[in-house]
Amino acid sequence: MIFGGNEINKVTFSAAKKTKVSIPHRKRLWQDDITFTEEDADGLMLPHNDVLVISLNVLDFKIKRVLVDLGSSSNIIHWRVLEQAKLTGSIIPATKLLTGFNLASVTTRGEILLPMSAEEVMKITLLEVVDSDMGYNIILGRPWIHKMKAIPSMYHQLLKFPTPEGIKQIRGDQSATREMNVIPVSISKGKERTA
Repeated sequence: MIFGGNEINKVTFSAAKKTKVSIPHRKRLWQDDITFTEEDADGLMLPHNDVLVISLNVLDFKIKRVLVDLGSSSNIIHWRVLEQAKLTGSIIPATKLLTGFNLASVTTRGEILLPMSAEEVMKITLLEVVDSDMGYNIILGRPWIHKMKAIPSMYHQLLKFPTPEGIKQIRGDQSATREMNVIPVSISKGKERTA
């Protein structure tokens, strides 16, 4: 879970507490319901407690190790990804304090707007730039998930979202998730094993 800044959707926390919200209902933009079935879990290593890690196209690059995180209030990209793509000059100077579930904080190096393509659906996405230890190249939080109208299922290792052509999906990379979670643990006499 990551919290950032002092506002949500361009509304300060104190104003949000005082605001009454009403949401008008509109006609659905797609006809099919988004559902998950047991067949969606076929081919997975079960049982599992894996997070949902996918790959996405950003500009002309296929970015792997993209975490879909319902607990994050920000979209985050690692500085090294922008360095490798030679995009550090496109970073907009902005400093925010992002706080994780353990209340540890990291200060951003700026933000960047990038076109992100998921199964040919392109969305311009605002990402906070961080240069600290992070196992993922990108963390996509609620802002991107909501913009895509996406429904992630960790159990099924799928992200489904509506498009004018129907429901599209992206399968998670369960093996990449498990590789990232293998941590060497030292035991007596210098031997190592994986957890």
